Amino acid sequence: MLIDEEFTLKKLEIFLAFMRSGNLARAASELETSTVSVHRAIHSLESALRCPLFKHEGRNLIPLESAYVLEERAQKLVQEVLDTVRLTREAAGFSAERFKLGALYSLTVKTVPQLIMGLKIRRSELNIDLILGSNVDLLYKLKNMELDAILVALNDSVSDPDCAQLPLFADDIFLAVPVDSPFAQQAEVDLADLREATFITLTQGFATHQDGARVFQQAGFEPKVAMQVNDIFTLLSMVSSGVGYALLPGRIAAVYENRVRLIPLQARYHLQQHIGVVFLKAKERDPNLLALLAECRMYSLRHEA
Repeated sequence: MLIDEEFTLKKLEIFLAFMRSGNLARAASELETSTVSVHRAIHSLESALRCPLFKHEGRNLIPLESAYVLEERAQKLVQEVLDTVRLTREAAGFSAERFKLGALYSLTVKTVPQLIMGLKIRRSELNIDLILGSNVDLLYKLKNMELDAILVALNDSVSDPDCAQLPLFADDIFLAVPVDSPFAQQAEVDLADLREATFITLTQGFATHQDGARVFQQAGFEPKVAMQVNDIFTLLSMVSSGVGYALLPGRIAAVYENRVRLIPLQARYHLQQHIGVVFLKAKERDPNLLALLAECRMYSLRHEA
């Protein structure tokens, strides 16, 4: 048996509203439509089913046994459809109960906690997974739908036609030195003076590695790299222990503040890292993502103030 094309979910919803209210006018008010539209939908449903659902007593519609059977089954059917829509959207990452956020390690010092707190206030029922990594790794996971949004440095490594960006703030690059270093008390440093010094860097793929390479190029020398590490906190630990110097963004100033100093570079080496959120354009209407973007805009305004 083929389903008649006049038999639609919308008409079932109208039918259920009438059965709840028992009155055309109240059903029309609930659905914000006219009594004529409700009556027409019910009559069309009877035609599609090829059987009566109501009997007429004056202007009143009195449900028949067939109407009660349809009501019971239709309630289950409509709920099944709603659940199917919800599960389908969640499988695609839209308005799921879990939000997967990617971020740079350095942003966990201040930015990420503030954004997550704001997001939880906006959507208290949301569970948030935080995944840390480099610009390159996080973009790969975003493109493969493993993440819903990423907080990264906005540079060429995350420029993608399928993605949109929202800037948050700009951050200067500094020279990180141990507190007992001869450079620790200087107001600024000429990077060329460290031509023979030993440096520690992050591995390729991290924005700070790329920015550091640009600064060294401006200074006219290749640094002597003692080691490369995979997170900024290990790097800071190495600097504080005197293993070498590093070029790092100012946002990590509070970490190891008693053991590491961030010294401004001379103006000719000035470089800023622009931080922002990146997300897939295909998901820009997802309620969870919209809540994060709203919180990011508030964070950006506070940062400018």
